[in-house]
Amino acid sequence: MLVFENDSSTLEIEKYPYPPSSNVSSRSRESRESREKLPTEDVLITEVDNVAHEAKTKVGRLLRRVTLQLARWGLEVNGITPIPEWQRTDRRLYQFFFVWFSANANILTLSAGSVGPAYYSLGVLDSFYVILFVDIFICAFPAFFATFGPKLGTRSMVQSRFSWGYYGAIVPSVLNVLSMQGYLVVNTIVGGQTLAEVSSSLNATLGIVIIALISLVITFCGCKVLHWYELLIWIPNVVAFVVMLIVGGSRLASVPLTASQPATAATLMSFGASLAATVISWSTLTPDYGVYHDHKAPAWRMFLYAYLGFLVASIPTHMLGAAFAAAAVSVPEWGSGFEDGNNVGGLVAAVLAPTGRFGKFLLVMLSLTAPSACAPTMYTVCTSFMTVHRAFARLPRFVVALLSTAVLIPLAIIGASRFYDTFVDILALIGYWLAPFCAIVVTEHFVFRRTYAAYDVLAAWDTPRHPNLPRPYPALCALAVSTVFIVLSMQQQWFTGPIAQRGTGDLGMLLGFAVSVVVYTGARWVGVSETTVSLRNVLSRLRRTL
Repeated sequence: MLVFENDSSTLEIEKYPYPPSSNVSSRSRESRESREKLPTEDVLITEVDNVAHEAKTKVGRLLRRVTLQLARWGLEVNGITPIPEWQRTDRRLYQFFFVWFSANANILTLSAGSVGPAYYSLGVLDSFYVILFVDIFICAFPAFFATFGPKLGTRSMVQSRFSWGYYGAIVPSVLNVLSMQGYLVVNTIVGGQTLAEVSSSLNATLGIVIIALISLVITFCGCKVLHWYELLIWIPNVVAFVVMLIVGGSRLASVPLTASQPATAATLMSFGASLAATVISWSTLTPDYGVYHDHKAPAWRMFLYAYLGFLVASIPTHMLGAAFAAAAVSVPEWGSGFEDGNNVGGLVAAVLAPTGRFGKFLLVMLSLTAPSACAPTMYTVCTSFMTVHRAFARLPRFVVALLSTAVLIPLAIIGASRFYDTFVDILALIGYWLAPFCAIVVTEHFVFRRTYAAYDVLAAWDTPRHPNLPRPYPALCALAVSTVFIVLSMQQQWFTGPIAQRGTGDLGMLLGFAVSVVVYTGARWVGVSETTVSLRNVLSRLRRTL
């Protein structure tokens, strides 16, 4: 709970619950009405009693006034405090489909598919096989994680405390901030490069700044505005992709389906790992955007909506990127725009060039829809940063978003000149740690808790020694052991492990996941056994005393 120093008089604060719902019980409504008038030392600034810590400085009072005004405008100002059940009533589960469909049906996902031909020199057919297999399987992970939002009402990194322990969850929280910030850099580069292709008066630097600021504004407004934005923003992207197919379809038909050199298993595995990293990276985001949705809805419906959102967007967009990247080798004007694989925006502009001004318009729309992926990522950067330490949780989310943007813009400008090297390196680092993270959370849920009712969220989420939170040792042990196997089997330009040197390709994510499941299960069972023995000893002593 965050509390600011108040003015000298009692204030009456209007409530702005999100989402609006007619299903709130009369008991909950009466409870909210009874809290509308607050004493001078406690000013409620959000719908979930998440007010900021006492701040007697001018900056603190300024932040308080800004936060109160945002609440009056109906914007979300909640931090990482779990959302109670009486506020998890939004029945619009179709939003699970549109938020992740829009986040993936854009030029950023297209660029991920283009990595196969552009970076690994794969043919169209080989790229398609890898894309199909990876997307069908890996899309299930972020879709499953999406169910935690409505069922528990927790942000992603807060939920990780129930498998990593309170202090152990600091590790994935820090890694998630760094990873998502890196992913923001890549997304902003693509959007900025695309916008720069519209006019000679624009350049990638200015485009990067514009995309970053749009993402900031959406993140600033919160979950409600983000869902509204994602509900509509996919339309211009789909139109642009259809026009690209119509305009460039004849040239795509003449592209050889296979590369000049047969693809090796190592190359296919490495491209698959790179692609899987782009998809699985959403796993630490999806819970954040369902915390206001109906907690009584069946988990399978939430999963299905989210899974279809990822799958229906990812497969065709990845394949589109692979096809046009492969064709750029044999189409001179496309290759010139592609700039040796370093300018996806230039490739799209070259493909749309025959349509004239309409193509320029579509290019603008494509670039300005890049925030459909950037905004959710920045939002999760904020919530993850606030989970690292209680002091960070006292910061309003918009302050953290401003800090993220200040770091994002210069890094994106620097990385724009080496796009694919930057892209592949960042994706590799994201995928390597996310594999054991997902393995640990999934194992905890299916092996040890087995039901959402086993999570005592409201009592345990911010209590380090609560019995419902495990000790951090099993998760940290699993991470340490899996890291050893990841290093041995990884394959990157800057390092190739001894296992990968034998021609296996990049097995880092696969081995990291498998090893984490085994190690975490064993270590967690040991912890459960120790706890059981300790309880028996305590009960035995009590009986003897009585």
